[in-house]
Amino acid sequence: MPSGKGENAFLTPAVREKLLAFKPDALIVTDLGVHENGTLETDGVPVLYVDHHIPEGQPPAGATVLTGYGLEPVPCSAWLAYELLATETEMTDLRWVAAIGILSDLGDQAPWPPLAETKKQHTAKWLKEAVAMCNAARRAGAFDLDLPLQYLLHDDNPRALAQDATLAAYRAEVAAELAVARKMPPKFPPKGPDAASVAIITINSPCQIHPLVAQQWIQRLPDRVVLCANLGYLPDGAVAISGRAASRDLHIPDMLRAAFARIGATPPANFAHGHPQASGGIYLLPSTSCFCKGWGFN
Repeated sequence: MPSGKGENAFLTPAVREKLLAFKPDALIVTDLGVHENGTLETDGVPVLYVDHHIPEGQPPAGATVLTGYGLEPVPCSAWLAYELLATETEMTDLRWVAAIGILSDLGDQAPWPPLAETKKQHTAKWLKEAVAMCNAARRAGAFDLDLPLQYLLHDDNPRALAQDATLAAYRAEVAAELAVARKMPPKFPPKGPDAASVAIITINSPCQIHPLVAQQWIQRLPDRVVLCANLGYLPDGAVAISGRAASRDLHIPDMLRAAFARIGATPPANFAHGHPQASGGIYLLPSTSCFCKGWGFN
């Protein structure tokens, strides 16, 4: 079951209810983090976590954690899942599925040993197009995760996924929204003792493009954390904030927590998770001005 728009597997009560409705004998949670709250452990369901984000505590009894965090290079969740299953069965025919996740997370030069052979077998073109289509489905306003998932579950190569017309329309929608958002200028806190090394960009889009906008700007602002706040992605006045940093000297979750501490507050539950150079969260619009004060904005 894919996570829903704005949902957190550990902190959104509706997620637990959805999972319990399946009456699972066991649960595998992948690429969603590892959290001390756990998921279904206290309901007697054994849980395996396959992940590469910063672990946030040890889950309750009944959990097993396979994490790539701290390794160099850090293997993404698709890489970990492939290696885990390859110890149990022949996985060569599913390398293309793993390659899509690895290319998406780690790029074309990912140091996954089977990548070069997988590119030759299925061609780099179709694998890259499949990556783009999967990402477009997740980023589009429809948040249609099921369509690409069906291809990954049932096909034996990436070509049909890469050429799906509906996914192509999602891709065009995201590209159009991104073209507008990329023109929005960043704002910087006034110089002073409380000014943080950040820049904030505000957009309004139904698409999950805020991480892409933040990523774009860190090439121009390599000494800052770039935060992109999307006012149109979530309902009910919730703002989706995505932060990116080019420098390993900038630890975004720590900086986010420090910004809240400056105003005598603690981050919302769904905030300051993820990676050292890629983090963010969800914030309520009426409180955003207070959040900005923690970064040194007036």
